[in-house]
Amino acid sequence: MKSNRKPSAAAKRTRNEATPESADQQPNGNVANRFIEIRGARTHNLKNVDLDIPRGKLTVITGVSGSGKSSLAFDTLFAEGQRQYMESLSSYARQFLDQMERPDVDSIRGLQPALCIDQQQGSVSSRSTVGTVTEIYDYLRLLMARIAVPACHQCGSPIERQSTMQIANSIHALPIGTKLTIAAPMVIGRKGAHADVLERIAKAGLLRARIDGQQYEIEDLPTLAVRKEHSISAIVDRIVVREDSRERIDQAIAVSIRLSNGLVETEATLPSADSPQFKLYSTRFACLACGHSLLEIEPRTFSFNSQYGACEACQGFGHVPDQPDQVCKSCEGKRLKKESLAIRLDGRSISDIAMMPIAEAAQWLSQQKLDEEKSKVGQPIVREIVQRILFLQEVGLSYLTLDRSANTLSGGELQRVRLASSIGTGLVGVCYVLDEPSVGLHPRDTDRLIESLRKLQKRGNTVVVVEHDETVMRMSDLLVDIGPGAGKFGGTVVAQGSPESLAQSGTSITAQYLRGEKEMPASRARPVDQDHPKIQIIGIDKNNLHNVSVDFPLHRLIAVTGVSGSGKSTLVHDSLADSVRKTLAGEPLPKYVRRVSGLEHIDKLIEVDQTPIGRSPRSIPATFCNFWDEIRKVYAKTRDAKQRGFNAARFSFNTGTGRCEACGGQGRQKLEMSFLADVYVACTQCHTRRFNRSTLAVKFKGKSIADCLDMSITEALDFFDAFPKISTPLRCLQQVGLGYIAVGQPSTTLSGGEAQRIKLANELAKTDTGKTLYLLDEPTTGLHIDDVVRLIGVMQSLVDKGNTVLVVEHHMDLVRCADWLIDIGPGGGDAGGTIIGAAAPKDFAARFDSPTSQALRRLT
Repeated sequence: MKSNRKPSAAAKRTRNEATPESADQQPNGNVANRFIEIRGARTHNLKNVDLDIPRGKLTVITGVSGSGKSSLAFDTLFAEGQRQYMESLSSYARQFLDQMERPDVDSIRGLQPALCIDQQQGSVSSRSTVGTVTEIYDYLRLLMARIAVPACHQCGSPIERQSTMQIANSIHALPIGTKLTIAAPMVIGRKGAHADVLERIAKAGLLRARIDGQQYEIEDLPTLAVRKEHSISAIVDRIVVREDSRERIDQAIAVSIRLSNGLVETEATLPSADSPQFKLYSTRFACLACGHSLLEIEPRTFSFNSQYGACEACQGFGHVPDQPDQVCKSCEGKRLKKESLAIRLDGRSISDIAMMPIAEAAQWLSQQKLDEEKSKVGQPIVREIVQRILFLQEVGLSYLTLDRSANTLSGGELQRVRLASSIGTGLVGVCYVLDEPSVGLHPRDTDRLIESLRKLQKRGNTVVVVEHDETVMRMSDLLVDIGPGAGKFGGTVVAQGSPESLAQSGTSITAQYLRGEKEMPASRARPVDQDHPKIQIIGIDKNNLHNVSVDFPLHRLIAVTGVSGSGKSTLVHDSLADSVRKTLAGEPLPKYVRRVSGLEHIDKLIEVDQTPIGRSPRSIPATFCNFWDEIRKVYAKTRDAKQRGFNAARFSFNTGTGRCEACGGQGRQKLEMSFLADVYVACTQCHTRRFNRSTLAVKFKGKSIADCLDMSITEALDFFDAFPKISTPLRCLQQVGLGYIAVGQPSTTLSGGEAQRIKLANELAKTDTGKTLYLLDEPTTGLHIDDVVRLIGVMQSLVDKGNTVLVVEHHMDLVRCADWLIDIGPGGGDAGGTIIGAAAPKDFAARFDSPTSQALRRLT
């Protein structure tokens, strides 16, 4: 990080335009109106922090990893905002306040309603998509329901109105002797108790109703669950078709149409058949060619979360239930019923539109030529869709599609999707707290991210960002540096002010890097000549990569770069990693790879990504790195344990008699809240200690087993230095910059970058063969520049031992330290997928022209 780097003109303009007049110049403004006053913050490692955050401005909080940034921004500022919001709710909601853990802070004055946009998956489910998270799909469903043209999914003929006589003639054509039930569909796949509907059926003088496929007598109608989707049909008449039954059938049809607003449902058992055939008729949507009818076309017709529109075979998941890799054959992965997919706008179904890259979808929708009547309805909806898509493009996500599953997005991508959604809502007077929104973003797109943050701020919102990116730091109105170290060595505000003043006068590590006193290590410049051993992959054909071939030099530090969506993950994780994995297992190559050579030089593949190390709070660094069992053995050998007859199993918080039974050894209890997300509160029995009193009475060197869980990695390393099986993995965790995290920190509270470095440390603790291929996906996520320097040292040491380390990375300081650079692009999605060039970083910057080469040239 050099002090001579200059922000781009766009970023300068954004800052200058957005910076409001100073608080001192605002008329009639008192301190509480101009600042969010934090006094005496002591959450986690914070040491009585006092801080004034200017309202209506962009504040960036930075500092080394573990210094207390998140404790200040999320666990104090946002947590108190959430608590104050709860106080404003009903008496029912306020009853939970006493059980919610209050941030350890003396006071926070002037706090606006707070929203947190972090990188956690949160409530995102397997059904969530980019379209549903941003609400763009909701507008698209409304558009399709209002102006799209319905067609028959069986024969393709236009759907037109069907008269009552045409419906009657179809039913009269049934053979004599057919057992016929005529029903009026009144509720189809809607949540609610529907007491009014059941009452209407009774008042109509009918005797029976079909509810969720089961028939009931009127006097036996059940009470329906409010939160469940139900389908209700009134049984109008049950008839055996005869020559004299025409008038009775006509009367039943008329009653059905009146009760259901135009729908008739029949259940016909033919004389020669055992099982009944169901058919639906409609006076509004029917195919005159084949007689097939549709339900009312409305927005939920296109919802894969509703029985009304979801494919019945896969229930709207798009894949075989419990088999995510098997695409549903009925809907071909499109999640909707065939009837819904047959409704089209200019020849495209809603799924076709959702599968387009969002930039292409916005252009296509804007170019639709609608007649005067449809234009009045459709244009306002199209404008809203296009505007929200533009927000996604502004944060560098133009390559995404609306049907992309939200749980396949990286933490950074998901956070920027939520950021775009927040911009689209138009909220004002809100305090937004963001966690490293630049994660996963190529330097080319950083200016657009800053512009998006400024949009939020210019509306009158306060934006607080936890960030390590230098460009974002330099564009802030207030830069707050927390430190000076990590864990117990951090927790204080070491510097604050404008980025310029902090860089000039600050003594912190951040200030030293900003003014160039400290710099990134130089590249080792290990040569790669024509005869250098390499892995060569030929003929990759997957996603946006078409017949791509590439060489990966062995025994080198390789960086793969490119803008978001350019094809890096397809190249590295899908093609390279999958080919190596299958070859080592003796299996055939993936179908989308033609040929691979050079794998005889590799005997082990270690793929380190940012997926969580566990899905529950029971998973902690100590269990993942396999040294918790060793700690339990140490305690089992103490005199206290032997006197009580305790073995190692006694010191498990997952099973056995030693854990706290009230919380099951988790230390926290889940508080279910019907109106908000579930909240975890401290266990009232063990007070987060996880174990019962008898177990906690056993001490080693004056510390209980719970004290060990609360130790930082650095503290535990000193404490267990005499035990190699414990100290070795602890030392590896410290090497990768995680000395500040707790031994017992729940995996659910770890960031993606922290989880990745824990996995790397776990591998470092194992015996090294010198012929290992390490694949790391953005390992600098969540790291301060000083921690990046340490991580680079770890990776260089792996290469020095003969291993090959490949990183997918946007951090140009790390990229510059690589031995070899492979750049893919030039754009995202269909505009990417091409190998722009491969060379040593210095040579690449001089020879090629791409967003990456431009970013590298700005470093020099």
